Amino acid sequence: MRKEDTVKLISAEGFEFVVHKDAAMVSQTIRNMLTSPVVGSFAETQHGEVTFPEISTTILEKICKYFYWNLQFGKETEFHIEPELTLDLLGHCPFCHWMFEDKIVA
Repeated sequence: MRKEDTVKLISAEGFEFVVHKDAAMVSQTIRNMLTSPVVGSFAETQHGEVTFPEISTTILEKICKYFYWNLQFGKETEFHIEPELTLDLLGHCPFCHWMFEDKIVA
């Protein structure tokens, strides 16, 4: 994968997840940060990195898994979320509301 095809998502603990840009674009929030039409409006646009100071490594890992699952399956199948992660995903990740639509199994 070429660097320009990837995005680095950084957790609160500083762990870096390098994901394909198409996967990250599943999130409208991340898409807006990375494709802002106003030059220089988001540092993320320039560096291809998004830091989430409020999201733990465990939660960000689950989010990244969801991105790839969504690319592969769309909404055709259920995405499993462990019950112990559900509240953290809802509480610490307000931009992840789309993860809880339709066919999510907790």
